[in-house]
Amino acid sequence: MGASSGIDWAGEWNDVHIGDEHGGVVAAERFAHDEQGISALIELLGSHQVECVAIERPDGLLVGRLLAAEITVLAIHPNQVKAARDRFRAAAGKNDRFDAFVLCELARTDRHRFPTLAPSNDETLALRALMRTREDLIDARIALANQLRNHLHAFWPGAERIFADIDSPIGLAFLERYPNPGDARGLGEKRLESFLARHKYSGRRAASQLLARLRNAPHAVVGELETEARRASVLGLLAALHPIVEQITELTSQIAGAIRAHPDRPTFTSLFRDPKTVITAAGLLAEIGDNRHRYPTNDALAADGGQSPITIQSGKRSAATFRWARDKHLRNHLCVLADSTRHWHPWAHDINQRARTRGCDHPHAIRILARAWTRIIWRCRQDHTPHNPARHNTLNKLLTQQG
Repeated sequence: MGASSGIDWAGEWNDVHIGDEHGGVVAAERFAHDEQGISALIELLGSHQVECVAIERPDGLLVGRLLAAEITVLAIHPNQVKAARDRFRAAAGKNDRFDAFVLCELARTDRHRFPTLAPSNDETLALRALMRTREDLIDARIALANQLRNHLHAFWPGAERIFADIDSPIGLAFLERYPNPGDARGLGEKRLESFLARHKYSGRRAASQLLARLRNAPHAVVGELETEARRASVLGLLAALHPIVEQITELTSQIAGAIRAHPDRPTFTSLFRDPKTVITAAGLLAEIGDNRHRYPTNDALAADGGQSPITIQSGKRSAATFRWARDKHLRNHLCVLADSTRHWHPWAHDINQRARTRGCDHPHAIRILARAWTRIIWRCRQDHTPHNPARHNTLNKLLTQQG
């Protein structure tokens, strides 16, 4: 076995510890987190023929450079590093150089206990970047929409209720045209019909029903100055919301094009009723990746997706608890898959219904169903094939029983 290394990655510098196969110190240096420092770090690892590097992050610029240099990388969770510190110290001290040493020792002695990073190809990484950016923008949209609702609830509740979603294109257009109650004083049924037609309203409510929602809402008693301040606040929030909504739509279009061009698309789109479904399918593909060695078993996939519980057992006491250490992005996409398929897929509906009959609440039943889906996803990925209902034995037995 050759040399091993541990890297404690910080914002401005990286501490590197290199040890030989017996645990002896070969090098311990600090490099700036700039191009010159990272290049020197990679050169140092190469000069000492380092075979394996342990680091606390699974992705990022430095990890990408290490993988490009064909160095085996172990991504060790910070909690595991924290638990291992006491193996190498008598007092509760901690610093970056010591953490680099701990990581190096874990790479030397426990390399077989940690999975090596299995990087995906460029297509999958690009799809992941689009998906995560879209998710971040959605979080920003929700936060701004909630602030907008708070303002409207305080001085104009009717504008909050007229449309189902305040951050929908028609909802934003209405508030841009009528940002306070005074602006909508002359709004009648015909004028509202003209507004809806101009903005291509696709809802099922007639103009008279929408106008009734607006007028039947409670009226706030607000002073003139506060009304103007609230009006300015609404317009400011709209100015921030509008481009975010547009960019989410643009990213959704780009994601649709990216997944259609991906070689693994059939595997993930086959899980959904509508073959045009792209967002959740793209999210699953982006988070699971295209490297089949990343998850050697379906249990590993389920654990990383947060769909398998943690068992705590001591003596006669045994309990299963929620798994907090997981990929939250993957967990969300798996839960969306489970929640959507329980409505139309007979097998998924049966698993969810049996879980609810046993007394599981809705989130627990969804996790049970998502755990079952991970077995199918893992098998399809390993075989490079889409989901084939004809080969789904449990589904076919269920359909036979139902006649």
